Amino acid sequence: MELENTLENNIINDQTQKNFLETVLGKTINTAVDIGIRALLPDFIDEQVINIKDNLFEYGVKDGIKKTIDDAIDLGKSAIGIFTGNFENIEQMQSAVQTGGLIDGISNLLDNVVNKVTKKGLINSNVANILTEGKDIILNNVESNIEKTFAEQLSSAKKTNTYIKNWKEYFNNKDFNGMEEEYKKLESQLKNLIPLENTINEARTIENLHNLIKNNGQNFNLTQEQLELAQKLK
Repeated sequence: MELENTLENNIINDQTQKNFLETVLGKTINTAVDIGIRALLPDFIDEQVINIKDNLFEYGVKDGIKKTIDDAIDLGKSAIGIFTGNFENIEQMQSAVQTGGLIDGISNLLDNVVNKVTKKGLINSNVANILTEGKDIILNNVESNIEKTFAEQLSSAKKTNTYIKNWKEYFNNKDFNGMEEEYKKLESQLKNLIPLENTINEARTIENLHNLIKNNGQNFNLTQEQLELAQKLK
């Protein structure tokens, strides 16, 4: 098993983290909007609901979500005092998103798109009124889903740190089977974890050491250069 595929594109910079948040939060908001629209239109058949949602997304919601997330991140970063550089932890990201007014941005986006789609005659005024007057249901779903997403990220980060700690202990005890088990767990968590510089750097060092020992017949007799690599994990 290799961490390389998981790590190779994770050169940590501001844009890397923003892209990841765009993807994760974008999916989260998309799902929440879908659930909210369905809740507001219980008497509509699935095909009608899908058509309404598709029109909203085609005429501004899809692109608007990405821009709203970007704007919220940039504004939130400034508000919490991150003027240059990356987020150091998930709590900073969560705080920036909350402070940056993401929910208000989504609220304004929905108003603008519903108005645009109504003027184009793609939804009738009755549906538009239902969506506008019931917008809080959609926004509550959005907020709840975002909180759930960050809770999952915090849980994943905690598990990742535990697997890193366990791997180090097995390494110090020269227990390769234990190392291999924790390595596989680490690999699985990193696939879905927001990229954080300290975590990725430690994971890269673990990957290098793990494969050196594995490819050397699980021999823990390391060269001076390899020992220096190991020191980075102390």
